[in-house]
Amino acid sequence: MADMTDPDPIAAAAAILRAGGLVAHATEGVFGLAVDPFNDAAVHRLLALKSRPASKGLIVIGASADVFATELEALDARDRQAALDAWPGAETFVVPNTRFSPLVAGDSGAIAIRVPGHPQARALAAAVSGPLTSTSANPAGSDAAVTAEEVTAYFHAQVDLVIPGEVIARGRPSRIRDLRTGAVLRGTSA
Repeated sequence: MADMTDPDPIAAAAAILRAGGLVAHATEGVFGLAVDPFNDAAVHRLLALKSRPASKGLIVIGASADVFATELEALDARDRQAALDAWPGAETFVVPNTRFSPLVAGDSGAIAIRVPGHPQARALAAAVSGPLTSTSANPAGSDAAVTAEEVTAYFHAQVDLVIPGEVIARGRPSRIRDLRTGAVLRGTSA
């Protein structure tokens, strides 16, 4: 595990992610695990660490809506505006997948995307200049970690860097809404 006292943990984390590593970071409600979603080896490592089947898919975050221009362009104007109005924030949208592998998207043919409302998560995505996975930091079936210490307790040295930070709404993960159907898949209606 990288030194948590690095004077610029975001830059250190970005370097780790670009090299195919795995980083834990704070999000709105829980700590997330980030890898480059276009690096299949890194995604396999993440799925194995969580004991999560690829069929379920992963959430992908970006520093701004521009990161998801391809996905947003495929939406009708009303759905595109709904996403833009909600971001940055704790609102994840399931949209048609056009560029992410099934390892990331899962079996649904869709991808879950978000521009997070947490400044650390956005700064991390900005530092890598692209999308990142941001799945909850926990083994499948366990409660999501809400502190850096809980991440370390779950995964010990299996995560390359745990960025110190605080969640905003402890234990409340982002709401997930399918823009294709309007169904809320996780969380409550706003």
